[in-house]
Amino acid sequence: RSYVLDDSRIKDLRTKVETSNTQSVLDGDIDKFIEASLKMAL
Repeated sequence: RSYVLDDSRIKDLRTKVETSNTQSVLDGDIDKFIEASLKMAL
């Protein structure tokens, strides 16, 4: 997995999902990214 992290957002390069809640993702809240990845596999 590859992610782009800057001051205001995190983006998953594979699924193109992004969020502005960077601290939440760094704390482990990655459900949004996992769901997008699973949906791509369908």
